[in-house]
Amino acid sequence: MPERKRVAVLADSDTRWKWGATTARRLVPDHQLTGYLLRGRATPTARQLGEVGVETDRPAEVTCAEFLAEIARERYDVVVLALVGGAVQAVLHGARALWPAPARRPVLVTGYVGVVYEKLADGLLLRHGADLVLANSRHDAERFRAVYEGVGADAGAVTETALPFLGGAPYEPPGSRAHTVVFAVQPSVPDSRADRAYLLERAAGHARKHPDREVLIKLRSKPGEHTTHLEEQPYQRLAEKIPGGLPANCRLVYGNMGEVLDGTDLLVTVSSTAALESLHRSIPTAVLTDLGIREALGNHHFLGSGCLASWDQLDSGLLPEGDPVWLAAQGVRAPGAPGPAGAGPAGPAASGAAAGGDAYAVARAKVAGLLAATRLPSPAPYYTLTTAPGYLPGILARHRLAPDGTPLPGTTRQEAGESRLRRRLRAHLREAARGAYRHGVQRVAPVIRRLGEL
Repeated sequence: MPERKRVAVLADSDTRWKWGATTARRLVPDHQLTGYLLRGRATPTARQLGEVGVETDRPAEVTCAEFLAEIARERYDVVVLALVGGAVQAVLHGARALWPAPARRPVLVTGYVGVVYEKLADGLLLRHGADLVLANSRHDAERFRAVYEGVGADAGAVTETALPFLGGAPYEPPGSRAHTVVFAVQPSVPDSRADRAYLLERAAGHARKHPDREVLIKLRSKPGEHTTHLEEQPYQRLAEKIPGGLPANCRLVYGNMGEVLDGTDLLVTVSSTAALESLHRSIPTAVLTDLGIREALGNHHFLGSGCLASWDQLDSGLLPEGDPVWLAAQGVRAPGAPGPAGAGPAGPAASGAAAGGDAYAVARAKVAGLLAATRLPSPAPYYTLTTAPGYLPGILARHRLAPDGTPLPGTTRQEAGESRLRRRLRAHLREAARGAYRHGVQRVAPVIRRLGEL
């Protein structure tokens, strides 16, 4: 029996942990998973980790230097970096310092959690140097290659796949059960209190106009918890200020998105990745236009999807349907569904995602080929002290690495041996931030929370 591959996943938030762990399972089905959380602002709670639907032991919290020491000590076959771009770049340079010449080292994989609608060049160039940079669709793969080729960087790592957590049963109409509308909120889109209050009031208004429907406000986190993006205006607090409160058929809910979608008849959002999960299952999906179609909102990504709609239109009974050609290009068409005319694979690196087959077949083959090699070359990020001398050192310094990618003197030992008093102080400050949210002192809470990250 072949030996199981050892895979490490380093993530920095709840959603990136979900992406990293499910990506690992797609890439290396027979593996032993070890999870790590990069200590920082978005470190998730046990409750948040429980909602993502990945059954495993709680990942250990580490700093960048500690993680580098771990992968140098342990023989991992594959390392999945489910991180923001700057953190990915730091680990890649740390790995380059560990293996400056061809060596037996882990295969380094990274990518994006969902919709890529901002900082395309910046985020991609910070991820350059990984052995595989996963693109969730043909559309993304083409854009990723264009960025790398545009700066003269090797684009061979770009590999088309699909979102690893797409799945679930295809949509079935409600029949005798209540028609359920789910408004999937986002922590920072939109960011203003007025806009968020408006969207919440429109969801409550939809419930009042349709007393036979159930309207669920799907929340990402509880006040004071950390997410990929800061949530300065929690919907829980806004709901308390609605005159008369939410109607009886409208309520706030938490839970795993896949399980929530099992009973959803209309998914409504501004630009959440939940829309892609919903469309994959053929659930009617609306991407709101009430606040405009703007890059800052991310809903411009859905141009051509057939899903753009306003609350007024939804109140009038509209149930949007996704455009088949757009869905195929985005890699969210139902598995095995026939592709529409003209939506076939694009280029030699196109995967089964475009052809209606196994979206991870090409990526798995690449990983297998790299694992079979006796030695792998040293990681070669595009950003170096030659190409970005005014940018790279600052990125590495934020993760306590020197310009050559080595840990700063004393960093590993000092941070690994963090005092019990410091841990207790951080815990007390986090609890104080939650308490401030509970009591409505929202301007104070972020300050307290950030103190806990020092």
